[in-house]
Amino acid sequence: MGAITNDWLKPLSVEFRKPYYAKLYQTIKQEYNTREVFPSPDDIFNAFELTPLSKVKVVILGQDPYHNVGQAHGLCFSVKPEVEIPPSLVNIYRELHDDLGCYIPNNGYLVKWAKQGVLLLNTVLTVQAHRANSHRGIGWEEFTDAAIRAVNEEDRPIVFILWGRPAQMKAGMLNNPKHLILKAPHPSPLSADRGFFGSRPFSQTNAFLEAHGVEPVDWQIENI
Repeated sequence: MGAITNDWLKPLSVEFRKPYYAKLYQTIKQEYNTREVFPSPDDIFNAFELTPLSKVKVVILGQDPYHNVGQAHGLCFSVKPEVEIPPSLVNIYRELHDDLGCYIPNNGYLVKWAKQGVLLLNTVLTVQAHRANSHRGIGWEEFTDAAIRAVNEEDRPIVFILWGRPAQMKAGMLNNPKHLILKAPHPSPLSADRGFFGSRPFSQTNAFLEAHGVEPVDWQIENI
């Protein structure tokens, strides 16, 4: 399993010493040794490595990693450059186009967002191949809740984008009046027509950041 080495280590290191994490670590180790699990071990903590806590300006919460071969690389909704864009991300790009006029790129690689301070965090960080939600309930939620609380405690304006009911269930943890919470249905084809389309999260995020003197996000993912 990869390691966290930047400023996330201070708020999260206490989690590493808790009994649930010791059990989680052993479970994950056994899973990687005996099954096909995504993402690769070195990519598990990519969301934290690419977006240091001190740089977070936006949080987008996903559920668990993509479960097909070659897709997941540690950022929610993102896939590696050569991988077909998944349906939920197709809908995210459609809304981004309608909201800000960004062209729809030929890839789903969202590292550009992460490097600008968009924390692309799944609430569960691993999954068995072809078995969605297979690592739900083994301890990851407690760990990522600690990360969400750490961001909530940051004394600066931050936007939390909560798509779908599982993400919106985290809203109760977000009690810092400096932050903006945006809620909408999940961008999945099953729910995008129920209010995700037209929710304009990207322009709302940038307007909030600019109003508080924070550099807005360049949401345009370029073609590769």
